[in-house]
Amino acid sequence: MPRLPSLLFLCAVFALVLPLPALAGPLETAIAERMGAPLGAEVTEEESADIAALAAFYGARDYQPLWVSETGVTARGVTLAEHLLDAGSEGLDPNDYAAREIDALLDADTPGALADLETELSLGLMQFASDLASGRVEPALFDPETFVYPQDVERGQVLTGAAGSADIDAFIESFKPSSDRYDRTRLALEDYRRLAAGGGWPNVPEGETLKPSTTDPRVQALRSRLAVTGEVSGPAAGDPTFFDADLESAVRAFQARHGLEVDGKVGRESLAALNVPVERRIDQLILNLERRRWMPDDFGDRFVFVNLADFHLKVVVASGGEEDTIFDSRVVVGTPYFRTPVFSDEITYIEINPYWTVPPSIARNELLPKIKKDPGYLAKNEYLLFDGWGESAKTLDPQNIDWTRVRADNFGYKIRQEPGDRNALGRIKFMFPNQFNVYLHDTPSKSLFGRASRAFSHGCVRVHEPITFAEFVLNGHEGWDEAKVREVIDSGKRTVVPLQTPLPVHLTYLTAWVNKDGSVHFREDIYGRDALLAKVLLADR
Repeated sequence: MPRLPSLLFLCAVFALVLPLPALAGPLETAIAERMGAPLGAEVTEEESADIAALAAFYGARDYQPLWVSETGVTARGVTLAEHLLDAGSEGLDPNDYAAREIDALLDADTPGALADLETELSLGLMQFASDLASGRVEPALFDPETFVYPQDVERGQVLTGAAGSADIDAFIESFKPSSDRYDRTRLALEDYRRLAAGGGWPNVPEGETLKPSTTDPRVQALRSRLAVTGEVSGPAAGDPTFFDADLESAVRAFQARHGLEVDGKVGRESLAALNVPVERRIDQLILNLERRRWMPDDFGDRFVFVNLADFHLKVVVASGGEEDTIFDSRVVVGTPYFRTPVFSDEITYIEINPYWTVPPSIARNELLPKIKKDPGYLAKNEYLLFDGWGESAKTLDPQNIDWTRVRADNFGYKIRQEPGDRNALGRIKFMFPNQFNVYLHDTPSKSLFGRASRAFSHGCVRVHEPITFAEFVLNGHEGWDEAKVREVIDSGKRTVVPLQTPLPVHLTYLTAWVNKDGSVHFREDIYGRDALLAKVLLADR
């Protein structure tokens, strides 16, 4: 969150409510004068807490300075100031830490100015440490579909820790996410800012689809555009307007980095991605650095990671600080209307040959019109109709119901689809019971996995290779392997398999990241969550 106004301003509206004690010297006295109580200043609860923490810290040390001396700023103070001034390299805003005010005070040599610098540095450190550790915003406050709750730092303990630390660089570093994922994204931000400083990249003119082995004047612009981001390493070997095999490979690499259909052609979607300004890519990196700060450093020794914006799932094993992806699969996620939420949980069991109990909203709004048109629809698709939702509910014959009298507002039936090839959940589902009724499962609609953008479900996550995924989830449980899973599927019998050890699963939303090979990836903001976050983080730009 934006930090408290500059102490240079607050000095005008804050007053000391208790008499000052006898202090060692003019610097300590000046610092004590700045530890006041608000008189009408409009400050938030968080800002008031920061002031109270500041006053308690300095009061306990008789207002001895931490960053300055009687003659000027100390080396420790300079180090802290450098970090606050360079907060932009972390995707943060230096102005949140009074960077301009601090920079203007670094040559201070009077007690009053040094006291201002001391308090600005301490307030800046508290806010900076908090933002590095858990992000600038509380996710659930700006996006009601993001259910992650990063743990903030104890502001007062930040100053206590700094006072006891001999290495301020290492102390500040300790608050940053300790993962290569974060560091790679931070370095990419620096690279893209350098590209922006150099003028960014040229646009590729509009026109018909550019195809390999054709000649077009726009090919020159395409080659120049891809040279800026490294897909093209040199000039054309021959005719610069000819779309040669090397350029086709470069286009395919670009398409893979942007989650597009990898066909080597520059059609409408590829052209749009090529012409996204570098400034927008910088914004994406900043937003996703914030998301990385919300995440735990440790996802577990073995976990499932789903990036909804990427339409991909992976199983990851972590050991000795290294992470290895041992399985990955395409997934289908919720439509923009039925957005899949962001949250973490644990897979506790899998169900082979599952029933699908149709959610009431789907039964009323989607199945009822089909039943009205054809009462045989349920039987054709292996659904059973029940007279209610209780344990003793009885099955009904749809043909004996006057469907002309049934409306969405009086539909009280339960519909359950039996195990089989038509079942909407496919042959297997992976359960982590949660308030959203979201889980991972198979699907009979395999063709959707062939598309680059895969937001088609009602909110659950459909897995392209569910049987292989089941083997990794079960991880050798009591002899369970892929062959055993297939054997049970072939039996047609509904079977529940509890996991001996629950498996963490993290449903995330990242529209920018950097792979271990250094490739920078971007995805479309399918759910508008970048736009929501940008309103909070980038509104002042």
